[in-house]
Amino acid sequence: MRTLVCPHALSRRLVQLRRSLLRLGMALCLPLLTSLPHMARADSDTPVLRVLAWPGYAEPEVVKEFEARTRTRVELTIVDTDEVLWQKVTAPSGPAFDVFAVNTAELQRYEASNRVQPINTNLIPSTERQQPRCRQVAAIPGLVRRTAKGEQVYAIPFTYSAMGLIYDKQQVSIAPDSLNALWDPQWHGKVIAYNGGTHSFSLAAQVLGLPAPFRIPQEGTQAAVAKLIDLRRNALGFYTQPEESVRLFLRHKAALMFANYGMQQVHLLRAAGVNVGYVIPREGALAWLDCWAIPRNARNVPLAHAWINHLLGDTASGLLVTRQGLANTVSPIDQSTSSGNFIWLQPVEDAARREQLWARIHSGASLSKVLAP
Repeated sequence: MRTLVCPHALSRRLVQLRRSLLRLGMALCLPLLTSLPHMARADSDTPVLRVLAWPGYAEPEVVKEFEARTRTRVELTIVDTDEVLWQKVTAPSGPAFDVFAVNTAELQRYEASNRVQPINTNLIPSTERQQPRCRQVAAIPGLVRRTAKGEQVYAIPFTYSAMGLIYDKQQVSIAPDSLNALWDPQWHGKVIAYNGGTHSFSLAAQVLGLPAPFRIPQEGTQAAVAKLIDLRRNALGFYTQPEESVRLFLRHKAALMFANYGMQQVHLLRAAGVNVGYVIPREGALAWLDCWAIPRNARNVPLAHAWINHLLGDTASGLLVTRQGLANTVSPIDQSTSSGNFIWLQPVEDAARREQLWARIHSGASLSKVLAP
């Protein structure tokens, strides 16, 4: 026999049940709610270092070790072109970056526009571990500037490489000895090049035999543009990051590649099982020296110095060699990878104009459209 319940009694029981559940929920949540302000304060009190770096420069182990040692948090942003780096450092809005990696040629662009600040080398004792040629910063163009306070250091050397030619030994039986190989019709659809205007125009200037690849005269622009259009037509694709170049090389069975990242790409391709060779062409190879610099508007300058010091340590320096195939500034130089004619990067005549023209070239525009105002 079913028991009948009065509707009013049922309603009262439901109200009592809801009140009991509400009291239970408050009892369970109160400790968590009271701890939230403390948690927020802990997060806000943790120093944050905003870092701009190139692929492979700040590996997870390096970041984790720095955070544990300094009790800070690192916000790492990876860039893949000089122009993207410039845009991020000079962005008028948003939080400022505290430290960034830049080559010596681009560094002078930041110095000329007052975008970087002097570095206190006394706060970076690890510079004493660097090779002599890297400690002699006054001998490296762009690193030292004379100011009202005397000579001041604006960047610390970190790594370097040359932009040689990578070739698949299975397809290319005789190692190429000239940059002209990138334009050789024999390798049509088998060539990979770098997607960046500044270096591409310097490359074209080398092939054209211009005396100063970083200072293309106005009357030489049309020839350089035409040469790069020919490269676009001969290439299977362009890349910005080293890992991307390896994927393109493997997927399309490329034969030749302009190695913007140098030995880093050789290392990655060999790790992927590709039998590749690497050569410095007779025209010479563009070469870069990347350094750490501190933006003028950095928020945490002491921590930026600590970061640079940390990146000259054993962990970061070792991983540059073993994982990236790059040279560091603390180990003895391997002559087998540093021989040949290196053409150290210098500031170009107009970086913005080069990038504008290259964007048009890369998009597939004709010569007249590329050169249009």
